[in-house]
Amino acid sequence: MVTLETTFAGLQLKNPLIAASSGLTNSLKKIKELEDAGIGAVVLKSLFEEQIESHSGKLSQLSDYPEAADYINTYVEMNHMGKYLDLIRSAKAECEVPIVASINCYKQSRWIDFAHSVEDAGADALELNLFLLNAGDQGDTWLEDSYVNIVRELKKNLSIPLVIKMGKTISNLPGLVARLKSLGAAGVVLFNRFYQLDIDVTKMEIVSGPVFSHPSDFSDTLRWTAIVAGRVPDFDIACSYGVHGWEDAVKGILAGAGGIQLCSLLYEQGPAAVGEMITCMEEWMEQNNYSHIEDFRGKLSYSNIKNPSLYERVQFMKYFSDYKP
Repeated sequence: MVTLETTFAGLQLKNPLIAASSGLTNSLKKIKELEDAGIGAVVLKSLFEEQIESHSGKLSQLSDYPEAADYINTYVEMNHMGKYLDLIRSAKAECEVPIVASINCYKQSRWIDFAHSVEDAGADALELNLFLLNAGDQGDTWLEDSYVNIVRELKKNLSIPLVIKMGKTISNLPGLVARLKSLGAAGVVLFNRFYQLDIDVTKMEIVSGPVFSHPSDFSDTLRWTAIVAGRVPDFDIACSYGVHGWEDAVKGILAGAGGIQLCSLLYEQGPAAVGEMITCMEEWMEQNNYSHIEDFRGKLSYSNIKNPSLYERVQFMKYFSDYKP
């Protein structure tokens, strides 16, 4: 009998499909719709420190009195936090799937304050949604050191599983993941999708680029999932960024992933896509004589194929040498 039951970051999941942090996970109604559709776990929409500070900053400008400004800033922050913690509590009270909180901060001290609050509210795990970009001003190791320092401080007092959602701009991704594992992180998510920008050549200004990912984006996710899974064994990885169908989910698990985060697909097709993916994955497993996820997880990871250099090939010469237009 085929079962999709698995574990990710110490959490028991009925299947590896996880609703990624987004506007589709910012209310109890939406979370319950995803649970009814069959999702394995839900990551709540991230609580952004920048958003809180932006709101409080705008309001504080209404007063010339420092005491009033401090009061307004504190009120806005507590209001945002209170609503977020209420969502965690209500989701835990009315849903059976694991509820993962997500926070996005850029000041190390604030990560610790927010993390303790979401743990106390009952979240099953915490995802650190790290949107950090080294534009060249902070030094060669600033980005990697930021990840390490944040995780080190949080793990001193945090008891729930800690998952790190990472960007693609890490110079030595397997090395950094290995360091995070040694510090006690429970897993990583590959990758964050940064804000996409474009240039309007008519208006001569910076504008927003494509909002959703494209199926072709999954190639890098697959490559690095396989490499990290092979180089950092016995550590949980979730694929994100570019997952647009059941085949991507199967590919990710073959590469070594234990979880598959869905975002753009859910926006484009709705919660019904979850059930369709589950059905197709189960049929594929039956056709290939697999009963459990672990039967094929990592079967094609970096360390389990005869020629791991295939994952390291980044040039097109061999591909195009035989190409005839």
